[in-house]
Amino acid sequence: MTDVTLYDRDPLYIPRVAAVHDMCGYGKCSLTAAIPILSAAGCDVCPVPTALFSAHTKYKVFTFHDTTDILNGYLDAWQAEDVELDGIYSGFLGSPDQVAIIERLYREYPNALRLVDPVMGDGGSMYPTYTPELCEAMGALALGADVLMPNLTEAAILTKTEYPGHDLDDAAVNRILEALLELGAKNVVLKGIDRGDDRIINYVASATTGVERKIELAHEKLPYMIHGTGDAFASALCGAVLAGRGLAESARIAGEFVRHAMANTRHQPHFEDRGLSFELNLGELTGLIGS
Repeated sequence: MTDVTLYDRDPLYIPRVAAVHDMCGYGKCSLTAAIPILSAAGCDVCPVPTALFSAHTKYKVFTFHDTTDILNGYLDAWQAEDVELDGIYSGFLGSPDQVAIIERLYREYPNALRLVDPVMGDGGSMYPTYTPELCEAMGALALGADVLMPNLTEAAILTKTEYPGHDLDDAAVNRILEALLELGAKNVVLKGIDRGDDRIINYVASATTGVERKIELAHEKLPYMIHGTGDAFASALCGAVLAGRGLAESARIAGEFVRHAMANTRHQPHFEDRGLSFELNLGELTGLIGS
């Protein structure tokens, strides 16, 4: 595919993005990643908190509060103040009813980019607070998405297919991308594919050009795992898109941003439990504006 630019950025204009995601007090993911990363890329970030966690669900102990009951009033207040949006970036949801909240945003802001990270699980398993009903509801967000950004687990859930593991050949990748595009997404970024070598691969495909013209983006695989990389990748990709970069270029930028942040995280105390330390790399995104 030829790279596609989804947003024409005026370098003097600051686009406003609704970040529909949970808030974790500890663990550096979801909104605690989206807010600084999108801000570094020159965006005005307006959080829509879908849940409140003491820490993300990979910790042994965490508290969880579903915010569904407050969200319609929250958006009513935005409407009363004539809040305008250029993008709607959705991630982790607290309940199936929150899909209707995002669909409300789509109706009220029909010209906003729809950037969907269908956060549901990883490594072949759903996250602990997710249910089959929530996963089923999440699938509705693929229809009309300007960018759909699942990992392999989420791709399997969305397409109702068996999780294939990471030993994928090109034909298997094409089948997954095709199935995701058939859900109604305009563009798909399939992220975090590990073929057992020294690379992590992300794939970009467009409904316009088809999966045979997909773009493969390979990044060096580091020999350790850190939680929060998926949220940081999606947030950086959204920031690069809203900086006016092409989608494939944005995916490349996001992949390198995460890799560099992982390298810095390695030097932090108890880095395995800390979450992704991306602070020293935010300049990579700030530098996108006007360059």
